[in-house]
Formats: sequence, structure tokens, C-alpha cells
Amino acid sequence: MSTPVPIPRRKVTVSVDGAERSAAEGSTILDVCRDAGVEVPTICWAPTITPVNACRVCVVELEGSRTLVPACSRPVTEGMEIRTGGDRVRASRRMVLELLASSVDLSRAEADILRWLEEYGTDPERHGADRARVSEPVRRHDELYVRDYDRCVLCYKCVDACGTEAQYTFAIAVAGRGFDARISTEYDVELPESACVYCGNCIGVCPTGALIFTREFDLRESGRFDPEDQAVTTTVCPYCGVGCNLELHTQDGEIFRVTSPDDHEVTSGHLCIKGRFGYEYAGGRRRERLPEGGSEAGRDAGPPA
Repeated sequence: MSTPVPIPRRKVTVSVDGAERSAAEGSTILDVCRDAGVEVPTICWAPTITPVNACRVCVVELEGSRTLVPACSRPVTEGMEIRTGGDRVRASRRMVLELLASSVDLSRAEADILRWLEEYGTDPERHGADRARVSEPVRRHDELYVRDYDRCVLCYKCVDACGTEAQYTFAIAVAGRGFDARISTEYDVELPESACVYCGNCIGVCPTGALIFTREFDLRESGRFDPEDQAVTTTVCPYCGVGCNLELHTQDGEIFRVTSPDDHEVTSGHLCIKGRFGYEYAGGRRRERLPEGGSEAGRDAGPPA
């Protein structure tokens, strides 16, 4: 049986900040910029999710375009002239980041987002104490994960991961309009009564800490969260033969978060409930080895069968 060979994509030539670049037809401006080593900030973009143009932090100038264009979704075409760091671009990015930081709590956002807030000179406090805030109570229904929507920027990544991009469960969506817009379950029922299957893929793509592992939430709330004392160990999920890779994030010998590499050919960063949350056995004592002839089983449960 012959192996099908993909049709090679035609190359196009574009200009990025005055430098000529070659890119495959169909690539996005963001792809070209990253290949060129030019940083373009993103919040709603993820390598495993179709761009939705929600945050507009990635905008760039395009010669001939009246408005700034989103780099994450605009395909490149022959002869494009792209400018990524002009005053107009920086002003737009600063405004978006500042408005987000003034309306939600970004103190636990990804490190890149916190860095961009500083690099672009944002000042959320200038909007005053009466600025609109989400101010939702923390929702904690179980020991798996916590929903802290006071940190949500409505990037839609969790909705997409729950839907057609990964899980096809459709347990959550954006409800309401304007300042009342929020992530919600169907008919706003409690999470255990919803269609949620607890795969945790929504947590895996959340950039701001609005969705977070319960153990990590407790570590942060107690003030004991210490990145300097943390390690990441790559292993293979023990529950079935699919071969999903796991990244175990640990502190003080305890697992507080489980992720999977975005570029892993099996998972593409997504996991099921067992791979994401089934790590309790790793923190227990191993089965005791009894003397020969002993009949008593070990008192503690070991790894899953």
C-alpha cells in the first residue's frame, strides 16, 4: 500500500518590520512572526485551538488596511507588508491589556501576560475605583478544580476546548451580553448537574487562572505557592494503552497540576478525567511486601490495575 504524500504548499514572500520573509501559503501572520523571532502577544490564541479573534491583543499594521488586523487568524498573501511594533499597534495593545486588567483580576495570569502588562505600560488603576468588575464568588463543588470567574477575560478557549476543538461535550458556553457576559453551564445549573465530564481540558487552556486545579488554588490561597521549589516530570499515563504523555507539576513532593504537551501527537495537549485528575494513588504509600506465605493484602491502594 502506498503512503499518500501531501501536496506541497506554495511559498509566498512577505515583509515583517522591513525584513523579507518566506512563508507557506495558508500560514497566518502570527506564524510568520514567530518563525522570524518577532514576539506578538496573544491571549485567546492556542496552538491546538482555531483562532476566534476574541482578545485583539495580537493586532498588527498591514499596509493598505484601514484598521489593525489580528495576526492570529489573518492568512498571509504575496507581497504583504506587516509592521508589528509601531506606536499605533502598541497603543492598541496597551488599551486592550489595560481594560482587561481593570475589569478582572489578572494577578494569577500566565507569566507572559503579566510581563506584557508591564512592558506596554498599562495602568488599570487610572480607570478609578468604580470601574466595572466581575466580582463573582469562587465556585468550588469538588476536589478536582475551582472556577474563579473574577479572573475570566472571556477568551473563549475553555468553550472551544469543551466543544468542537477537543471534547465535544458542550457543557459550557458564554451567557449574557455586555458586562453581564460570563461563562456558564447550560441553563446555569451547578457543575455536577451539567454535561461536564471533568476532562479538565478547559483548565488546560485557561490563561488567567479562572479555571484552576483545587490543589493549586489551595497552595496559592495559603501563600505557599513557590515556583522556585517546583518541578515538572514527564511520564506516560498508566490507565490505558493509548500512550498519553503527562507533565506532572509538583511542589514539596505533591502533584498540584497535570498537563500534556501541546505538540504531543496523541493528546495535542488534551486529556481525559483519568489522565488529568487520577493521580491520587501517586501520593499514597506503596503496597507492603509481606513475608513469603503471607495472605494479607497491602493496606494501601497502589497504582491502578
